Amino acid sequence: MSTQELAPSPHGPDPAPGPVDVEQAEAALVEHYPRLVRIAYLVLPPSLGRNRRVLTAHAVVQRSLPRRRTSGGALPAARRPEDAVDPGYAYVRGEMLRQALIAGLPLKRRALPRRAQFPPLLPQVWGLRLFPRAGGADELALDQRLSALSGPARAAYVLRGLERQGDPEVLRVLAAAGVPEADAEAALAEADGVGAEYGLLDSPEFDPCSLQARPTDLMRRRQHGKAVLAATAAVAVCGTLLGLPGDGWGRNGAAAPAYARHPAAEAALDPGKLKRVPPGFWQRSARVDFSVWPERGGLVGDRALLRRALAVWARPGGSVRSSATPGTPVGPPMGSPQLLYAGEVDGVRVVLFHDGLRAVRYAEPVAGTSGAALDFARTDGADEAGSAALIVSRAAGNVRYLTAPWVRETVVRDLLAPSKKPWPLRRNADGVTDPMPSPASARTCAAWNALQLRDGTGVRLLTDLGELAPARLTAGPPAAPADAAGEEAGAAWARTACGLTTVLAHGVRTVNSWRFATQPLPEGGGRAAWLCTRAETWRGTGSRVLAQFQAPVEAPAALAAKAEESPACGARDPRVLAGVLWQAKSGQWYVLAAGSGDFTSLETSGGVVGRADGHLLALRTRPGTRADLHGTLKDGTRVGALR
Repeated sequence: MSTQELAPSPHGPDPAPGPVDVEQAEAALVEHYPRLVRIAYLVLPPSLGRNRRVLTAHAVVQRSLPRRRTSGGALPAARRPEDAVDPGYAYVRGEMLRQALIAGLPLKRRALPRRAQFPPLLPQVWGLRLFPRAGGADELALDQRLSALSGPARAAYVLRGLERQGDPEVLRVLAAAGVPEADAEAALAEADGVGAEYGLLDSPEFDPCSLQARPTDLMRRRQHGKAVLAATAAVAVCGTLLGLPGDGWGRNGAAAPAYARHPAAEAALDPGKLKRVPPGFWQRSARVDFSVWPERGGLVGDRALLRRALAVWARPGGSVRSSATPGTPVGPPMGSPQLLYAGEVDGVRVVLFHDGLRAVRYAEPVAGTSGAALDFARTDGADEAGSAALIVSRAAGNVRYLTAPWVRETVVRDLLAPSKKPWPLRRNADGVTDPMPSPASARTCAAWNALQLRDGTGVRLLTDLGELAPARLTAGPPAAPADAAGEEAGAAWARTACGLTTVLAHGVRTVNSWRFATQPLPEGGGRAAWLCTRAETWRGTGSRVLAQFQAPVEAPAALAAKAEESPACGARDPRVLAGVLWQAKSGQWYVLAAGSGDFTSLETSGGVVGRADGHLLALRTRPGTRADLHGTLKDGTRVGALR
């Protein structure tokens, strides 16, 4: 028994020839942009250097759109419907590979250079060098082996590993990218010598979308900038004089000159003026959130450490590693912040602040201040559940949490094993937990360890998604979600937890899983469940919605549809409609669809035409069918499927 999305996966052989619209190619590029850039980065020669390699990878992908309606590659149709690939994705990937292979060719004296052989004009970042996060020894060894290969051989290895293509499909894709047949055959043989370590290709070492920044040559920039600075200053003075109406003020009114010393800004950097909440204050406070966390840790009296932390927050140097959840301001403190914690954890001095909008973590090695780190996370509007914990340390694939003073018990729960009894997680006197494995840093989804807390009002379930503030997991209808602590919620998350990898480092505040329908399968195939998983962010925008189909077999749920910035499956619009292709044991294929309870009828058009009353639909079909799905609500409104 198998499932298939109505919108096929990008993996597998390329489709039959057909016209490709610019809009279709653009949609494929936007949806699969991180994957395309990773492929380009791996195919480009490492001799370019990591900074130019990153920028070139982004450039060749962004230049891969067709200028007008064009035709797809002359390749055979997929053998199975689940192996079908979107024509727009196939076109963009082929154009990207062609440019990446050209970018690796050396310049020749008597041949006109190609655009891809020059450093990209756009995208460009001035004053910074960008490169992916460093991996381990295995990733470094693989990168060195790939650097010894030719461009077509690297492309063949990547197509085998990331795109999971067989050798015939690899040969056809290389031929479409302009590689001669003989060279393509040789590339396959050359790639065989690397070893099938394809799992390493998904490492952050080869992710040009998750970057670190370092300054360029500061001395050279300073020398080259002196002349430009002098000229700019002269122009600025002239412009300022021209902007003054007689003896009056300029357009900034009574604002102080740039870089003037401001008393409030200076007070924010004074460790003696930090807000410090006494222990037990939260028990008599009208509100329960980060604002009533007491100061904790063995270094809360270390004024030198606190002064360094505040100074780095206000003016981070070039050597400071900084990160922030999307939409989080990274500027200096807005007045004197609140001190939450200062102590030594895992050989690092850590300071946690809160300024009403953000939680900020400063960390420096015990042996010195080089290699300091600064992390920002939005926490505005946090309630009692949203302020239950912060991540205080992340090391060797483990995390430690600093829990709120009202937390009474902490345990670890594996979401993928709901029948497994949670095991205790000890805390010290300051509320810092023992280390626990983090699913955010795991290479595979063999387990998903979540932090389960018990406070005075109930049980909370939190998970690390790679950021300073963990995300809260809930289950139930969008109008009344509850913490995912019950047996039914545990069974649902057991088959959907691996989908949380799609919202890592996305600034997620809560993730709710809602079983909006159950459906009897044709031919006595049992009952399937339809779930909608919605991730809400701290910033309000950037929400993500996944509709998933759970067949009776014990396997991860199949992705039926996904959308961004959609109100579906949320408190404002608690309805959802999705469909999949499903194969019965007899081999017969069906179009299955389900909507939430407010749908009165469903219908399909395109490759399959049919209609069903109610919120469930099952129609016979053929493999590889593409169908459009719509539903009608109780008030007569016609609504399309989630996308």
